[in-house]
Amino acid sequence: MTSEKEKMIYVHSAPVRVWHWINAFGFVLLILTGLQIRYAEMLNLMPLSDAISLHNYVGFAVIFDYLLWLVYYVGSGKVRIYIPDLRQVVTLAVKQVKYYGYGFFVGKPNPHAMTPDNKFNALQQQAYLMIMFVLLPAQMISGVFLWKIKGYSEYINLLGGIKVIDTIHVVLFFFFTTFILIHCYLATLGHTPLAHFKAMFTGYEEHH
Repeated sequence: MTSEKEKMIYVHSAPVRVWHWINAFGFVLLILTGLQIRYAEMLNLMPLSDAISLHNYVGFAVIFDYLLWLVYYVGSGKVRIYIPDLRQVVTLAVKQVKYYGYGFFVGKPNPHAMTPDNKFNALQQQAYLMIMFVLLPAQMISGVFLWKIKGYSEYINLLGGIKVIDTIHVVLFFFFTTFILIHCYLATLGHTPLAHFKAMFTGYEEHH
């Protein structure tokens, strides 16, 4: 008979878990302060000056956290878990879409078997690859430009002007807000609604 310990598989290392929760907490603060800054006349979560200061401080903390993530994953070679297998990506992605849209609700098993070296399914790989290497850097860079417009005016003008930079930052703000909500929902699709959340604290996923 398989013991509970034998069912558990260590997937999320301590550095990854620390990065994940710092990033998650930082994003929530950025969303709240961003809403206050963008809709200052409608919301009263905090004084506008405080919202701007907190947004800036947290923004730089998230940038630093991202750089730690980048050094850890690229330096250790673990970045390969984000790169999909082009020979199978379409087939695996279709299977995953069917699972999320139908299979999960009728009790079918997840077609992706998570392991430490293969944490993400084909859909996650494509999404996270785009987010971590394109969208998140774009959000951070546009945020830095908006933080000191005069200091970076040359680069801002080179990229089309302040309206373009502001539009990129705001559009990505709404994208990341939506992504976090979807991410939290998908995290409930484990063998129990809180299983994946628990795993991001303990590092262990239950192997089925």
